[in-house]
Amino acid sequence: MSIAFVREREGGEAFEDLPDRPISPHTNFVTREGLAQIEAEVKRLQAEASGLNPDDKASIARVSRDLHYWTARLGTAQLVERVEGDTVHFGTTVSLLREDGSRQTFRIVGEDEADPAKGSISYVAPLARALTGKNIGDVVEVNGHEAEITDIR
Repeated sequence: MSIAFVREREGGEAFEDLPDRPISPHTNFVTREGLAQIEAEVKRLQAEASGLNPDDKASIARVSRDLHYWTARLGTAQLVERVEGDTVHFGTTVSLLREDGSRQTFRIVGEDEADPAKGSISYVAPLARALTGKNIGDVVEVNGHEAEITDIR
């Protein structure tokens, strides 16, 4: 086998050129909690970076990449305050009754804080887009399935 296929590049590790984390083209709307999460992640990564061994190229590359991402997200974050009312919008918690009788409750949040397993979805998700501007009793259709809004908090 040719050595060209087994040798690492000059200067070291393959980790040095980790690709950037993709940044969403959507506006970076955040809740207060989402902004706090981003700020905490930037602080955590800054602390981690200051304690890294200069010879640990893989960790330096990972932390640098992640710090670049979260710093960019912090710089573009647009805080959206929760507005009280009967209409679904960014930051509201919505309860649905699905056509199969199941119930689901989730909060509409920013992209970086969305975690469907924990009950939050991104405002750019198809369901969130379908619900935005709707009221209790309205029925929305997403991916061929209907759901009725039963509560908005």
